[in-house]
Amino acid sequence: MSERPPISPRSPRAALEPEQVPPPPKRSERARNPFVVVGNAIITLLLIAMIGAGAVYYYGRQVLEAPGPLAEDKIVNIPQRAGKRDIAETLNREGVTDVNPWVFIASVAALKASSDLKPGEYAFQKNASLRDVIATIVEGKVVQHAVTIAEGLTSEQIVARLSDNEIFTGSVREVPREGTLLPETYKFPRGTTREQVIQRMQQAHKRVLAEIWERRSQDLPVKSPEQLVTLASIVEKETGKPDERSRVAAVFVNRLKQKIKLQSDPTIIYGLVGGKGTLGRPIKRSEITQPSPYNTYVIEGLPPGPISNPGRASLEAAANPARTRDLYFVADGTGGHAFTETYDAHQKNVAKLRAMEKQIQNDTVEPADDAQAPAGAPAAADTAPTATTPARPNQQKKGPATRPASPATPAPARQGAVQPTPPVVQR
Repeated sequence: MSERPPISPRSPRAALEPEQVPPPPKRSERARNPFVVVGNAIITLLLIAMIGAGAVYYYGRQVLEAPGPLAEDKIVNIPQRAGKRDIAETLNREGVTDVNPWVFIASVAALKASSDLKPGEYAFQKNASLRDVIATIVEGKVVQHAVTIAEGLTSEQIVARLSDNEIFTGSVREVPREGTLLPETYKFPRGTTREQVIQRMQQAHKRVLAEIWERRSQDLPVKSPEQLVTLASIVEKETGKPDERSRVAAVFVNRLKQKIKLQSDPTIIYGLVGGKGTLGRPIKRSEITQPSPYNTYVIEGLPPGPISNPGRASLEAAANPARTRDLYFVADGTGGHAFTETYDAHQKNVAKLRAMEKQIQNDTVEPADDAQAPAGAPAAADTAPTATTPARPNQQKKGPATRPASPATPAPARQGAVQPTPPVVQR
């Protein structure tokens, strides 16, 4: 066993002094390099930033994906020129979202949609998340409103209906030419200008007319698409029954081929009131013989232009009428019409209708309010019937005994002919 070295004695004073501890080793020159110090600081900051970004991402995802507060589907209008904060406040006010506007703005920025938010009327689904709400607005999925324009309305009547519809904006600078608008059901977003609606109807009319003109019967006695529209407009005003259009068209086509006057009441009314569409009273006997470019009791052939805006079905019927020899038709008392080739057969149908009306009058306990309505004024000329609203028997009205009437409503039979040629219809 080795021996320990002897401990040298210390003085009392030295024993009271603290023992000297050796200094720590000096840092290497590399560790004291400023680039290393800066690098360490950067790494530390990056780690902190990554942790913060992860937390923000997690929170943001929760905000974007969480179900919204909307209790049921709802339509909300985002006004024109609304800023992102305005949109956020509108959505909160309508109950679609419940986030701070700045959170909404940050979410829009995160989805890179700051410049893609579009105004309009949007349908938001129940519990739509913030992501779904923003996507709906970005994609411009605006609500489409169905607007139905009835067949047989005049251009002035159509403009009036568009002016009364609150989903449209602006005004119509000029009433379109008669017969240049296609009656149909269209879909428009709220805020569409009325001029845009007119333009779309005109474009639809041109397209449909071109298609039908190409498929027209080759022996049709009309020289242009415009004349086809004129013929179709008369057919449109003469009947409200879809299955009768082609046969009514055949009557007028046969008359044109044989150079017999068309003698259609709606043309008289149009000549009297123009685009207003309604007369509001019976046609007077003097008006039947009154010269007018539209009075087909006076003029030969077609009037100078359409008397309404016909629908596709009437255009098709005028372009391809039924293959018949009919020259006359009269209301049959049930909403339909009886067609005949000869005047004698036509007169028999008139007599049947007269007897039916007389029986109805005898069975009536109290007089109806017909006196307050425009007696004898055809419903086709005054109410613009459509393919879905055929005339009803309870609309019968007794009119003058010297003129034909529109067969759109089963009016009483009328005797006598104003022209040497027997009228096309009698009631």
